[in-house]
Amino acid sequence: MNEITEEFIRRQLNETNRARVETDGYAEIPVHPDVNLKCAAVLVPLMCSQNEWHVLYTRRTDQLESHKGQVAFPGGACDEGETTPEETALREADEEIGVRPSAVKVIGRLSRMITISKFKVTPVVGVIPFPCVFKTSSAEVARVFTIPLLWLADRNNYWEFNIPNSERTIIAYHPYDGELLWGATARMTLNFLSLLDLL
Repeated sequence: MNEITEEFIRRQLNETNRARVETDGYAEIPVHPDVNLKCAAVLVPLMCSQNEWHVLYTRRTDQLESHKGQVAFPGGACDEGETTPEETALREADEEIGVRPSAVKVIGRLSRMITISKFKVTPVVGVIPFPCVFKTSSAEVARVFTIPLLWLADRNNYWEFNIPNSERTIIAYHPYDGELLWGATARMTLNFLSLLDLL
């Protein structure tokens, strides 16, 4: 695991001063104080296979109303009565990919992210067992796959560029196993890698 232990990840998540990030992965956007932000959370699932860390992603189905066909972390809007991001992230992971909350070892959070769709998203980092059997929601998830952590950290594998005539920026990775990681999920990924001092 190249000295990246679970304890190291936990320590970085809990001890690093995490500035609040207000971006959706497309743009730095000002948020007016009167804007009513919706609560959401995602699970950033980590798996260790053959002594190497991998990050798990899903590809959303083409039937969904928003972000159809895009690579994402398991997650979604908070349900009424949920009081922590962990509750939301674990419920959504259970619903989307069939990973029971009891199978996830939660080890910390990343900075909140405010999206252009006016969600305040909290990424929750958790370790899930390997191997793991997934039971995907056919309505929401087209595919579950993983990408090696160190591949994600390789500067040759991603780029950041500005939208013409705009201050907005986009992060996108080169395709991996036929999947394109970009936008908000790519920025969350880079935030995590930065926290681990891998960039």
